[in-house]
Amino acid sequence: MAADMDTDVRQRYFPHTQDELKQIASDILKHAKALGGTDAATEISEGDGLSVSVRCGEVETIEHNRDKMVGVTVFIGNKRGNASTSDFSSEALKDTVAAAYNIARFTAEDDCAGLAESELLETDPRDLDLYHPWNLSADEAVEIARRAEDAAFATDPQIRNSEGASVSAQHSQFVLATSRGFVGGYPYSRHYVACAPIAGSGRSMQRDDWYSSKRSSTELADPEAVGRYAAERALARIGARGLDTRKVPVLFEAPLAAGILGAFVQAASGGALYRKTSFLTDSLGKPVFAPHIQVVEDPHVPRAMGSAPFDEEGVRTKRRSVVKDGVVEGYFLSTYSARKLKMPTTGNAGGSHNLSLVSSLTRPEDDFKAMLKKLGTGLLLTELMGQGVNYVTGDYSRGASGFWVENGEIQYPVEEITVASTLQEMFHHIVAIGADTIVRGTKHTGSVLIEKMTIAGQ
Repeated sequence: MAADMDTDVRQRYFPHTQDELKQIASDILKHAKALGGTDAATEISEGDGLSVSVRCGEVETIEHNRDKMVGVTVFIGNKRGNASTSDFSSEALKDTVAAAYNIARFTAEDDCAGLAESELLETDPRDLDLYHPWNLSADEAVEIARRAEDAAFATDPQIRNSEGASVSAQHSQFVLATSRGFVGGYPYSRHYVACAPIAGSGRSMQRDDWYSSKRSSTELADPEAVGRYAAERALARIGARGLDTRKVPVLFEAPLAAGILGAFVQAASGGALYRKTSFLTDSLGKPVFAPHIQVVEDPHVPRAMGSAPFDEEGVRTKRRSVVKDGVVEGYFLSTYSARKLKMPTTGNAGGSHNLSLVSSLTRPEDDFKAMLKKLGTGLLLTELMGQGVNYVTGDYSRGASGFWVENGEIQYPVEEITVASTLQEMFHHIVAIGADTIVRGTKHTGSVLIEKMTIAGQ
């Protein structure tokens, strides 16, 4: 009975079964070979989702998306061609394969092009529990969004406006297949509740937001909790001031600290490394972070957003140490970028998987309040604006807002400032990482204390 119910739920969101997608993939690979392709790969995906938003209690948007896509890559020796379609008819699929084949015919030879080696492929992918359908009607989604926004308005009379609250339930599945014998795929889900209230009035208006995102709707934070916390964040920013220019310690709030980890991934990714557009070129085996810093990648955490049994090329993923005691032990490489660097792929075609930024000095009692004490006098950073990161040089300069802290106590909110340093300095001078851990996308970290950065203000 449970299996039947599961099948019914999947059919509600997906027009095809996994077996049907695998048959389509097999037909595509056979056609590519018949045309003269020496190798081929295809990824077939389809998704179904509902997203709603409300603002000041009124429904703003109700969006129901249903999409599907077939991507085909054909190799003629070391020449590669790509094509895609959203039409699953037999004729359209043949035309797409032919288009990819014809593109490959006229592209230049590339010694690094080609599928991943057979021995690297995941032949027995584990179930990571990534699919949890949320059978949500539009009316139910609107009600949940209203609950979040109503809770924000009820927090304080100074919450007088809102940029809205939103709810989303997304269901997707895919199959990846290659002519090297790999075939695999699975369904997955992503759901969230978000709220963005506005506090104050006139020139003193401030906004902030908060969200909860999970594979399973049962693990989402209560919408009231999301709304209240978003409101508390907006209220705390009322009366923000500027700062004059100074060099001080900076504490990155945990959600922003995930961006520090993201900057490392960007600089340590294959494309930037083989093009030599990264300050981390040739950094393998060298100390890049403070000696107490560890970065661990674990693709096999059940239900996690960054989990995957194999990467976008079918290469098996594995748990590994990326940074140990501050020393870089691994990059983020696809098959192509790995060949460019004359290294083995790391199973990161498509990006990183569940990265944790941790410190060997962190204790269980190092919560957010304890991190403020460690900061002492300096800047608590809660929002960053603009892109302001040069990955070639490592220069870092971004618009920011947050709170001025003295003797471990928040004094007042600050805005219209810029924080500046280099990623090299920031990585090397991480003083502490908090136990106030949070997950943002595929990154997991607590708040991060940087020894010193330049604050440019008035």
